[in-house]
Amino acid sequence: MDNSNKNIINSFKVQEELNPNIWYFDGENYKMIPTVRVSLLGIVKNYSDFVDLELDIDDVTLTGSLANFNWSEFSDVDLHILMDLDDDTNPLLKKYLDSRRMIWNSLRSITVKGFDVEVYVQDNDEPHFASGVYSVLYNEWIVEPTQEEVVIDTKKILSKSKSWMSIIDQFYVDSRRQDSDTVLSNIEKFKNKIKNSRGSGLEDKGEYSYENLTFKFLRRNGYLKKLNDVRNYLIDKNLTLEQNVSRI
Repeated sequence: MDNSNKNIINSFKVQEELNPNIWYFDGENYKMIPTVRVSLLGIVKNYSDFVDLELDIDDVTLTGSLANFNWSEFSDVDLHILMDLDDDTNPLLKKYLDSRRMIWNSLRSITVKGFDVEVYVQDNDEPHFASGVYSVLYNEWIVEPTQEEVVIDTKKILSKSKSWMSIIDQFYVDSRRQDSDTVLSNIEKFKNKIKNSRGSGLEDKGEYSYENLTFKFLRRNGYLKKLNDVRNYLIDKNLTLEQNVSRI
């Protein structure tokens, strides 16, 4: 195993405490450091101003590894804005907020205690499987994490990851040789397969499911970015109209 893969595998280990830059222990429970909470709420305010709408926010939560004992150098600040996004009332609101969120995330380069911030708009009824969720708005745990001993089969993660990496590598080759629409269609099917696999794993076994760990491995070694780069290349290629070459 090379050093980069070894670092990623090591990042899955369970820590002895929640990240001390984000949390403090009051003797009974972990609480968010006040300055961190103020910073996160300020980030949500900036996003709200950016979308230029009066958002009826029900809660703001921190989830993911920084709200759990499996944090590492690869962790992000997963900040979720919870709202009622009823499609029957306003079917375009979710799409608009998602598009503005992606633009906002691409324009901003915000870190909190050295961790990149990623904002996500979540419907109140959207399933979210996590063993650590903290309400930043109300300053209390919704799902308080527990430290548990986890045994990880490294070979199983690497085997599944290599299988998916070979598929992504093949998409790169196909994007230069085969019909763009066909390759794009195959990429979309593969992305859905990864998404569904991860979702099933989270629902069944939680953050330490092999489906979720494989997804994280591919994200941390850059292969999910490679997949998106191939997809974007093909979309650009399909939409580009070349100049006519003048003949003498």
